[in-house]
Amino acid sequence: MESISVFDMLSIGVGPSSSHTLGPWRAAKQWIKDLQNRELFTGVASVQVELFGSLALTGKGHATDIAVLMGLLGTDPVTFDIADIQNQVDKVKVSKTLMLNLEKEIPFYFEQHIIFNREFLDFHPNGVTFTASLRNGLKKSSTYYSIGGGFIVQEERKRAKRQTEKFEGFPFPIQKATEILEYCKKEKLSISELVYKNELSLRDPDRIDAKLKAIWDVMLDSMYVGCHTKGILPGGLNVIRRAYETHEKLKGKTPYSNAYEWIHSIRDTEVKFRQILKWVSCFALAVNEVNASLGRVVTAPTNGSAGVIPAVLMYYMVIENHDADFEDIKKFLLVAGEIGSLFKKNATISAAMGGCQAEIGVSSAMAAGALTELMGGSPGQVLVAAEIAMEHHLGLTCDPIGGLVQIPCIERNAMGAIKAINASELALDTDPENVKVPLDKVIQTMWETAKDMSAKYKETSEGGLAIGVNMADC
Repeated sequence: MESISVFDMLSIGVGPSSSHTLGPWRAAKQWIKDLQNRELFTGVASVQVELFGSLALTGKGHATDIAVLMGLLGTDPVTFDIADIQNQVDKVKVSKTLMLNLEKEIPFYFEQHIIFNREFLDFHPNGVTFTASLRNGLKKSSTYYSIGGGFIVQEERKRAKRQTEKFEGFPFPIQKATEILEYCKKEKLSISELVYKNELSLRDPDRIDAKLKAIWDVMLDSMYVGCHTKGILPGGLNVIRRAYETHEKLKGKTPYSNAYEWIHSIRDTEVKFRQILKWVSCFALAVNEVNASLGRVVTAPTNGSAGVIPAVLMYYMVIENHDADFEDIKKFLLVAGEIGSLFKKNATISAAMGGCQAEIGVSSAMAAGALTELMGGSPGQVLVAAEIAMEHHLGLTCDPIGGLVQIPCIERNAMGAIKAINASELALDTDPENVKVPLDKVIQTMWETAKDMSAKYKETSEGGLAIGVNMADC
């Protein structure tokens, strides 16, 4: 049974896509590590990268080639100064050399050594093959797959099993939602308490708190930056940032100088139904505008859906509970991560595999369940909320115009956040014993829907809005 940590489902990275940007970046770093482990690194004379399937079809719009380059340079997507990314790319293009892992200079022609191949590999739509030409004349190739949420694998389930064998396993191993309910009932625990006990098998309490705080800080910062940045998003669609203007209309008169003071300032603003809708949408738009600009966000569970969970958590903090503190944030993220892992284990969180239902749908389910626990819902009601949110995202396609995570992706985060809040409210008034569609069934249905969905609606930009609206129209 796969043991997936909350910190696997919620990880800090760089936009615009967890599967097309963060995953390939990590894959390049892992490939270098593998070369070093096989004592081949010092003999590398040149490298070539081939992107397959969805990575090739929408790779330009997702900056996949740039991400691969940054990985080959050995930079860390969590800590690298994103403002310096373009400088690094320009340096390689001009010099026609690359400092592999910041250790070894090799010739590198950006446009020639990164190849976009529209062919799909059998294992997964997001394939990338790295080939090293060695000084002794041999070539060594490795293929990795970016399976959503920044996860990379060579053999998905086998590799996952090897990783879980590094420790004894969670005290409460979970594969299905029904098992969560059984554990909670038997141990008399909330879902967040149950998940926390599992996390304690991996790291100590201080480390858990530090990592959760780091995640929240990035979420908050992405909302703050997005709400205070105006202009046009890069990529050629000429999409105007909307969070800034919305925020200007909503913000009150209470002064602030940082993101935490900003929270208190928002609490002093007028709160009516329309304002609530606008604030939630503003938070979600802000995050995904930062994401679309190669900014730093938290995969939740992916970059394309990164705005839903921060927006719903911020809603709780500035609208529902003005006394909310880190303990509330902690519970929310623990529950959200666990719900996301159910979809990861039993379906997919990759739009290239399942369409946008696998991204916005999953993030909405994660947020709905997490909010429900904070609002006093039972474990059963938490899972009901997650089910409602996903049920009404079933079949949602992924058809980004120009291969960019902008249209319709940014707005979909706002819609996913609003649906999550609504799903939570419905669940709080629901007796779980009377539910007709349990969460496990909707996850199974989502996976069946994903398998039936045409490939042109799975992040290939070959159908839907992606061909209905041309770049020239923008």
